[in-house]
Amino acid sequence: MSERTIPILDHRYASTVPRVPANQKAPVGLLADRLGRPLHDLRISITDRCNFRCTYCMPKDVFSAHYEFLRHAELLRFEEIDRLARIFVNLGVRKLRITGGEPLLRRGVEDLVAMLAKIRTPGGSPVELTMTTNGSILARKAQALAQAGLSRITVSLDALDDAVFRRMNDMDFPVRAVLDGIDAAQAAGLRPVKVNMVVQRGVNDDQILPMVDHFRSKGVVLRFIEFMDVGNTNHWRMDQVLPSSEVLARIAARHPMHALDPSVQGETAERWMLDDGSLEIGAISSVTHAFCRDCNRARLSMEGKLYLCLFATHGHDLRALLRGDAAQGIVAVSDENLAAAVAQVWGVREDRYSELRGTPAAEALRGERRVEMSYIGG
Repeated sequence: MSERTIPILDHRYASTVPRVPANQKAPVGLLADRLGRPLHDLRISITDRCNFRCTYCMPKDVFSAHYEFLRHAELLRFEEIDRLARIFVNLGVRKLRITGGEPLLRRGVEDLVAMLAKIRTPGGSPVELTMTTNGSILARKAQALAQAGLSRITVSLDALDDAVFRRMNDMDFPVRAVLDGIDAAQAAGLRPVKVNMVVQRGVNDDQILPMVDHFRSKGVVLRFIEFMDVGNTNHWRMDQVLPSSEVLARIAARHPMHALDPSVQGETAERWMLDDGSLEIGAISSVTHAFCRDCNRARLSMEGKLYLCLFATHGHDLRALLRGDAAQGIVAVSDENLAAAVAQVWGVREDRYSELRGTPAAEALRGERRVEMSYIGG
């Protein structure tokens, strides 16, 4: 297959520096966007690198051996991530998720976890600190992550059959290593482990029931995610989307189950429990049953760009405010000014791409280059 040329690298720098409001004190209390949605979750990508080349995320024909990843100096330092995280927590964030790329590839990630685990809300409570990983090196990292203060972990696993899994990660990586990582995470106390499976019709949908059968009575939460049109490189087609309703119907035909109430406001997954109590199942249906109206998540890229939607077309450059940028005539600002800038960005947010998908407004957005999932995390 010939390598395609897609200007992802240029897109990574397509952002604007947020304006710091003049004569405005730092905001206090919860923020709300134009649709009344609070800011509750912050997903922090710490690297754009990954050791997998999953076709729906980092296809090898784009992210080849010649692809130019960001230089280390361009990434936010751990101290900068910690500083921003504290500002976001003071603005209402109560959950921090470390993601990537593959976050466990970032050297010293345990040190970052230890820093973020010390953050407290204005009321003195700890925040929920989680991580999403492909699980490839989790077996040797789980104990250190738990000791550093990680609350729990989510592992991406798209097939139980080794041949299917190797084909999907496109790096010939064995499924056994990921299963060992899940076991290690549970043994380290990172419970409950959540296992995420992206389902593509005709690709891995035959793995739905084997995944259910394997994880019953193992204390994990198994979640099925509809194949989404994130970014510009994953060859997304609607006919490869297997609706969550069909996923659940397949499971229910073998294992009777009942619905559960949402655990938190803005939860992305509809929750189900097998009637025998052996497995909780989640269905994330951002294509067929959009949940934009409750979306309370912001995303921070590894070099400090703030994105307000998984389907965003541009970012807001917080690193320029953190470090200053002589070329743009920008000086580094205080925490108070950073908070005011973030509050202003969130206050005008009205993103709801999944809800508009298929409408003329959404089709117009499809013509713009959207940020890649591997760049801001899923």
